[in-house]
Amino acid sequence: MGNVIPTAPYLINKASELLTPALAIYPAIVDQNIATTIRLLSGDARRWRPHVKTAKLQFIMHRLVQHGVAQAKCSTTVELSTACAAGIKDVLLAYPVVGATALRVRELAAENPQVQISVLVENPAQAAAWKGSRIGIFIDVNPGMDRTGIEQDHIPAILEVAAAIANAGLAFRGLHYYDGHLTAPSLQEREKLAHYGYDRLMEIVHAVERSGFRVDEVITSGTPAFACAATYAPFRESSFVHRASPGTVVFNDASSLGQLPGEWGYQPAAVVVSTVVSHPRANLFTCDAGHKAVSADAGVPTCAVVGRPGLVPLKPSEEHLPIEVKSGARPAIGEALYLIPRHVCPTVNNFDAALIVTGQGSAVVEPVTARGHEPPLRARRTQQVG
Repeated sequence: MGNVIPTAPYLINKASELLTPALAIYPAIVDQNIATTIRLLSGDARRWRPHVKTAKLQFIMHRLVQHGVAQAKCSTTVELSTACAAGIKDVLLAYPVVGATALRVRELAAENPQVQISVLVENPAQAAAWKGSRIGIFIDVNPGMDRTGIEQDHIPAILEVAAAIANAGLAFRGLHYYDGHLTAPSLQEREKLAHYGYDRLMEIVHAVERSGFRVDEVITSGTPAFACAATYAPFRESSFVHRASPGTVVFNDASSLGQLPGEWGYQPAAVVVSTVVSHPRANLFTCDAGHKAVSADAGVPTCAVVGRPGLVPLKPSEEHLPIEVKSGARPAIGEALYLIPRHVCPTVNNFDAALIVTGQGSAVVEPVTARGHEPPLRARRTQQVG
């Protein structure tokens, strides 16, 4: 990750007075990253349906709205509620929801009549379960990631679900096709694989339309593949609206900076401020950014140190992050370090609040509004557990 570590300072006034570890977000860089993404999508904010699992804060989601991004997708009901409160007008809950969670989605739709709320389905029973609601329906297509959805070769099954949506009197919004498994190091190779998949996706669209169902929207692509979707001509020339759904690009992290061309100009807009707390041996030190601060789900190293490529983070424990000194001076105990997460999305989710760092290094605190999940028992319910 050393070749993607920015050298620009991420200084905060009176950093020595901060309780660390702390999540710091730089809204000026957020704005630059949002503008870059819209530019890469032909300057059309309508072509972006960002996944707000990264943004998490209502403060940041509202910033997307200010840039003209009126649609988003999410994975949890707390993200859905936050997106509605932030002013996003069209939100897809891109996660299979059943049971009590589905009932909660109906509640949120009733509480937010100004927002078009949609869900994913992958079988006729799921579609029928939304009967009587104003929820929009997208069919979830599995492009080979094997996480959710109908296998893309099973076109008759897709048509069966489309018919079930129509029979239930629901609004069929379109197709969801998340190709997040396309992470080849070469952008050219990624584009080749992505375009092959999009050719197959277009076959599905045509089959659905021949069966008498209108496809209004097709959603593809997280951060690694969204530029591939932007260069796929049939998406621009089709009768449906195509939207890509990268979310990480709002903040960026060490992984996305390695996947996306440097000339695009993306920069990390979220870092973890950590303090050096120990010198256990000569070429090693420890700071307070274990995996309860910087997520370890993407592997080790979990992060990169801004401006210090000679410092190599080792395997963390819950509250400790040991860092080896490969070159350069060892930081002093009490010194602040600025860490770029390898995976920023779950890192943001680790924090209850974030420092919003404005010009000249001053900061205010904003809640990480969509952190975690809603309580398992809603307050209106009176039943007891156990």
